[in-house]
Amino acid sequence: MKFLFRTVLVLAIIAVVAYLLGYWSPNRGTIGRTEKAAGELGGRAAQAAEKMDEFVSDAALTGKIKSKMALDDSVHARTISVSTTDGVVTLTGTVTSAAEHDQAVRLARDTKGVKQVVDRLSVVG
Repeated sequence: MKFLFRTVLVLAIIAVVAYLLGYWSPNRGTIGRTEKAAGELGGRAAQAAEKMDEFVSDAALTGKIKSKMALDDSVHARTISVSTTDGVVTLTGTVTSAAEHDQAVRLARDTKGVKQVVDRLSVVG
């Protein structure tokens, strides 16, 4: 009788430990659902990180272009607004000559990572 009691006790302990460690569950699908939810959450986190990288890249492109314009003596960077969305750079503002216009557009186009330049510059003067 002692043997039977010890055997049942050992099996009960093993079942409790297995349940606590996740190896056995009366609702066996719960672990699978949890893993699936964790995978989906990881996917969403990866998408968010990718969007953040795009945002940082856009801001970096805008900064690079504004810096190039500020360092170029033929372009008045203060009168030109630069915005970037998904690698598409939009130039707005006024320039005093066609040469300044062409140089500003060239500086933007020649920046690594720029996919397209939308030219909304006005030549005045």
